[in-house]
Amino acid sequence: MIPYKSIISIDKKRQQAVYLQLANQLIELMKSGILLPNAKLPSSRIMADLIGLHRKTIVACYDELLIQGWLVSIPKKGTYVHAELPLLKPRALEQNHKSIPSKTGFSFYKKDQSNRRLSDRKAGITYVNDGVTDVRLTPIKEIAQIYKSVCNSRLVPRHLGYGSTLGSLELRKVLVTYLNETRGIKLTLDNILITRGSQHGIYLASQLLVKSGDIIIAGTTNYISADYTFVNADAKILRIPVDDHGIDTKAVELICKKKKVKAIYVTSHHHHPTTKTMSAERRLHLLNLAQEYKFAIIEDDYDYDFHYNQAPILPLMSHDIHGQVIYIGSLCKTVAPTFRVGYMIAAKDFVTEAANLRRYIDRQGDPLLELTFARFIQSGSLNRHINKTLKVYRKRRDLFVNQLNELKEFFEFDIPAGGMAFWLRLKRPYTWDQVATIARNHKLEIGEWQRYDLNNNGHNAIRLGFATYNEEEIDSLFDKLHKTMKSLKRQVKL
Repeated sequence: MIPYKSIISIDKKRQQAVYLQLANQLIELMKSGILLPNAKLPSSRIMADLIGLHRKTIVACYDELLIQGWLVSIPKKGTYVHAELPLLKPRALEQNHKSIPSKTGFSFYKKDQSNRRLSDRKAGITYVNDGVTDVRLTPIKEIAQIYKSVCNSRLVPRHLGYGSTLGSLELRKVLVTYLNETRGIKLTLDNILITRGSQHGIYLASQLLVKSGDIIIAGTTNYISADYTFVNADAKILRIPVDDHGIDTKAVELICKKKKVKAIYVTSHHHHPTTKTMSAERRLHLLNLAQEYKFAIIEDDYDYDFHYNQAPILPLMSHDIHGQVIYIGSLCKTVAPTFRVGYMIAAKDFVTEAANLRRYIDRQGDPLLELTFARFIQSGSLNRHINKTLKVYRKRRDLFVNQLNELKEFFEFDIPAGGMAFWLRLKRPYTWDQVATIARNHKLEIGEWQRYDLNNNGHNAIRLGFATYNEEEIDSLFDKLHKTMKSLKRQVKL
């Protein structure tokens, strides 16, 4: 029997809930092969006695792992490790890793180019968006007070000159602690580069990874800004299917057997644009494929903090033992897009080269703003803001569900478990071109709906953001949408 008591360590002083600490440690046992596929776990009562926790804590832990897909429950028999979980291939002579490797498991190019792409937004009308934060909820006064305190410090002159291309040392230290604690990533200061948002990180990664004709894999539906970035780098994008369990990793494997792949781009937590979460089985399969075929995984975790049905799923980076993952995130969506503060996390050699390339694009970030956000996170204000917005956005999501249910004649949708948008599928024979044209008569702008189907798959869907709108604005938006669809229905009948 596995000696759970001696290998499970719980720290009740940590910020992370006890049931999640236990869940993450059980995941590690599954990944390392100590808990094998089909292995039966002790009952909640027995496990509680073994490790000295309350039975309800064990039940919560098992429920979390069932939801994430690590475990399966068989009635009248018990709880078992998922039968089809692949084991992560061990690193030679290093079964137990304590940090991200110093070397990547893939090759990358060194080059110094820069580019910039701007997008315009219309004003004065109600518009459909991709799913963005409501900036009216931003704790701007608190951020301003911290910024003022930073500027009034007698030590402020040291932050007014040129600094490291890696970003503010204080913010990097705070993020190391924060991300290790909240995302289970084993990083050090050597593994993190402060960026000006996720897009900055995607660009740096693409410039280092690909040259003309190199292959990057992405979903048949994908984040359009990432697609444009890879095209800009002259990469060849190969598409793979996306379903309710995320990207199809078996399709990735088939490509890798025939072609040399440099990287794959994934939004594993909530696939952009469909919002679906990648299953545990596919996560481990993808990591194994990356190690075997020596390609990079660009993991864009753009909205990790916004998950409503259970705890957020830990990123691929938290399971990476071979230096295959480049993890990209930001505070822009969490707090407000105007605050261009993000991060790239990877093996030391890749971060170092990315910092060198950044010198030609953006000599450094904003030291005062970065220092402000270090204090903002350290004070607990970021967590308080996240908890507040989660409640607001969940309520708004539910209001959208109620409104969309009244339009089921025209639309199909799934209730998103997280993020800030619905994947809204328009029923045939209607088209978004028709909807967009008529909507303008009702002062409703659908936007560039074509961008959701650059590959001409014909899915007839767009992202419908819900977080931006308060209750009054939701009523107004759907009043206009109702009028639009009624007009369209009459027009089609004619």
